[in-house]
Amino acid sequence: MSDPAWLGDLATTLNDRDVDPATLPRFAALLELVRDDPTAPTTVTDPAAGVAAHIADSLDGLTVPAIRHARTIADLGAGAGFPGLPLALARPSAHVHLVESLSRKCAFLERVLEVTHTTNASVACARAEEWSGRDVDVVTVRAVAPLNVLVEYAAPLLRIGGTLVAWKGRPEADEVADGAAAARTVGLEMGEPIALRPRPGANHRTLYLYSKVEATPDRFPRRAGMARKRPLSR
Repeated sequence: MSDPAWLGDLATTLNDRDVDPATLPRFAALLELVRDDPTAPTTVTDPAAGVAAHIADSLDGLTVPAIRHARTIADLGAGAGFPGLPLALARPSAHVHLVESLSRKCAFLERVLEVTHTTNASVACARAEEWSGRDVDVVTVRAVAPLNVLVEYAAPLLRIGGTLVAWKGRPEADEVADGAAAARTVGLEMGEPIALRPRPGANHRTLYLYSKVEATPDRFPRRAGMARKRPLSR
C-alpha cells in the first residue's frame, strides 16, 4: 500500500518550517495516536486535517524568535499536546513542560510522549496557578481563555525577559484591550501581534505576544479559579 497523502503534506509542512526531516516519523506517530486513541481530547482526529489544524498551527510558533531560542517552554492547558508537543519535536534543545489540570488528558499526554519517543518534554498534571514551575523562557497557550486571563496565568511562571505567546483567532477589541491592561498589572508588556498566513480552518490566526518586563506582584498567582471568576480588566 502506498503512503497516505497526508504524509506528503506533513513532510512539506516540516520542510517549510526548517524542521529536521528525520522527525517525520515521530510527527506521524503523534497524528496516528490522535486518530486511533478514543480518549484523544480533540475533535480533529483525521491526520489529513491534523497536519494543518495541529502540526502547522503549532509550528507557526517558530516564527517567534523567543520560541526558536527558548531553553524552557511551558505549554498551559496542553490538552492533546498542541502546540507543546510539535514544538518539543522541532526544538530538541528545549524542554517543554505540558501543563494540564485534567488527569484523563494528562494520561493521554503520557502516552504521546511514549509513542513519539519524546524525552525533552514532561507532563505536569496541575492547574497553571498551582504548578511549581518558575523562571521559564516562554509560555505558550492555545484556545484556553481570554487574553486577560492568560497573561495572569503566565506572568508568575516567566523569567524577566520571558515571553507569553498566545494562539488566537480574531478576538474582539475589548478582549485585546483588557489583555493589555491586565498585562501591565502583572509585569508584562504587550508586543506587536503576528498575523499568520491563512489556511483552511484558520483564516484569521494571530499570535499575541507579551514580554515580562518587571517582577510580577507577590499577590499573583491568585487562588485557583480566581483569574476566570474575577478577571483583571481596564
